[in-house]
Amino acid sequence: MTSPVRVVDVRRRAGWLPDSQDDLEAWLAGHRERVEAKGEHVVLHPVLTEFQALIDTDPVVGMYINRMIAQVPQTKRYRKRHLESVPQMLRLINEVLTMAPEFGDPMVTTPLGAILDWTMGTPAGFAAFRDPRINAMLKKILTAWCEFLSSSGSLYVLNDSPSGWKCAAAQRAVGIEQYQHDPQDEHWGFASWNDFFTRRFKDNERPVASPEDDHVIVNACESTSYNISTDVQRRDRFWIKSQPYSLEDMLAHDESVDQFVGGTVYQAFLSATDYHRWHSPVAGTVVRAFLQPGTYYSEADSQGTDAVEPTHSQGYLAHVATRAVIIIESDNPIIGLVAFVPVGMSEVSSCVIHSHVRPGYHLAKGEELGYFQFGGSTHCLVFRPAVIADFTLAAIPQPHDPDAPLMLVRSKLATARTTT
Repeated sequence: MTSPVRVVDVRRRAGWLPDSQDDLEAWLAGHRERVEAKGEHVVLHPVLTEFQALIDTDPVVGMYINRMIAQVPQTKRYRKRHLESVPQMLRLINEVLTMAPEFGDPMVTTPLGAILDWTMGTPAGFAAFRDPRINAMLKKILTAWCEFLSSSGSLYVLNDSPSGWKCAAAQRAVGIEQYQHDPQDEHWGFASWNDFFTRRFKDNERPVASPEDDHVIVNACESTSYNISTDVQRRDRFWIKSQPYSLEDMLAHDESVDQFVGGTVYQAFLSATDYHRWHSPVAGTVVRAFLQPGTYYSEADSQGTDAVEPTHSQGYLAHVATRAVIIIESDNPIIGLVAFVPVGMSEVSSCVIHSHVRPGYHLAKGEELGYFQFGGSTHCLVFRPAVIADFTLAAIPQPHDPDAPLMLVRSKLATARTTT
């Protein structure tokens, strides 16, 4: 196989997987050893038994899954093969379903993505992770893991060991002093891993920028800027190398699409240790709010060896991955309709819209809209033409810069024009 090189993808840049390929492979080797030590007769979770039955009975699914394991990825420079068969893959996944992400340097906060990383870069994998039958099973697997992460059994990682989220290094990485928690409680007062992961800021943190000025648009997520695109089109070839935005695909054919043609898309991604709740960028009334099913581990094969580079992948994900779409009619008529699109990626695929965020509900600027059940990946804000006067300097994307500034949630993102 080819010798390892340092390849960076958005999950690695954002702390979801190790930045170093060697560190990722070391984790995979350790996970494989743990699973193999338990033998081949471990009882699989029912959802994995169902997945095995699909692989065995559907010839196309069986072909995709077997081929994506057998093939060698061209977009990921592996030093060693860590995945060799379908039964082994299912056992590796089975182990994860009763694991919660641990803190560390490096960190593997998306272990299912780590296991499937090899397959995601193969020709068969590109096809498999777009197949609706396979994605339906992946959703069931992720739901099963989410049930564990929402249970008290997942609290074991909230401890003060070097791999626990209460150790000094983890507290610094998370900035726990900014969040609502009980320092005296064994688990900081959290009921589960997901409860910890979707933690809320203290009341005095992240104030809303210019709450009385409806020309000021605020940042919807704690995030790092990725892209600003203007004059976006109704339909475009989002799957090609340039990754243009295609409004009709991204907004799931919503009836509001025509209003955004020629407008602006702002996109940013969330990091593993950051805040993962969403907030309204403007004061206004909810027009529509819905979940759009999509893919979970699909990559843009048009990018070749650049498929995992963040500047070539996030635009594609905004069109195909599982996501929410929230359309808001701003109180400021110059802004008019705004679309907010939080996008799930790999394990980070559960978008939860608050039950009260439904048509007719009036939002205050900066009000909470929902959250990513486990983590978060990327999100888009879509504006009509001739709405944005300028973006805040920190919101201007800085490609390939690992030290790009973090845009605080509810801080000033952009200013609307004063006249149309």
